[in-house]
Amino acid sequence: MSTPSYLVQTSVPLLWLLIAVVGATIRTRHSPSAEAKLETWQRWWAIAALGCGSLWMTISFILIPDVMSTAIGFGQTPFEFEIAFANLCLAVLGLRAASPSASARERITIGLGAGMFLWGAVIGHLYQWFANGDHAPGNTGGVLIYDLLIPAVMIGLAVASRRREGQVDGGAAREVRVDGQPATGGLGATTGYVKA
Repeated sequence: MSTPSYLVQTSVPLLWLLIAVVGATIRTRHSPSAEAKLETWQRWWAIAALGCGSLWMTISFILIPDVMSTAIGFGQTPFEFEIAFANLCLAVLGLRAASPSASARERITIGLGAGMFLWGAVIGHLYQWFANGDHAPGNTGGVLIYDLLIPAVMIGLAVASRRREGQVDGGAAREVRVDGQPATGGLGATTGYVKA
């Protein structure tokens, strides 16, 4: 494989990161506050990088499993179907994290969940690279950066958002419970936190 061809193939996953960064940068040019800017970055990262990137992987592993296996440096196996649905799970989580009602805490949890899969994939890719000499474009390069950064940036942005929330209310938020239950319970309800 020629160097230009390898670089193009290994860089495909990075397109989703680029779309997230460019989209968030353009949308935050006139943001009214740091909080609004941070929220926009979180949504763009969740929908473009995690959501759309994972959906693209889902479709690819279902429709062209032989191409995906070759790109990774493996022969085709039944596991492409399982990888497709693991990525579909990440896509759904990304879309949820992009929701305006998603809390920083929920986004941290989604980032950690994505990290369990994607960081595990990084370990697998590195093992195949060093133990078996797998230098295929889908095993090294862009996919490693993608798999490392998606959860790390998502978690980092959500942690920053959570810290800003603590600064805004002076760190005096506390959970209100009535009879051992949150004051505002039920699916989709707001959290039961109020200023002390």
